[in-house]
Amino acid sequence: MKEKIEMATISSRGQICIPNDIREEMGLEEGSKVLFVLTDNSLIMKKADMQTFRQITAPLKEEARRVGMKESDVNEIVHKVRKK
Repeated sequence: MKEKIEMATISSRGQICIPNDIREEMGLEEGSKVLFVLTDNSLIMKKADMQTFRQITAPLKEEARRVGMKESDVNEIVHKVRKK
């Protein structure tokens, strides 16, 4: 993929319009998922697909296995965290 540099403006509601040629190049359509990664003073936006999702969740799944967490524990944990 050829490097492209475009500029966008953040709206008062914090929204950014991704330039059309970049959306087309990336195959981004309404409902597409993207990830935002903040490192130091750089913000990286990456198209999220199933491979990306697997890469991100692999360390989380491994840690859950390590500590003995089961999928059935997740709802209870989410409810506890939301109460705080």
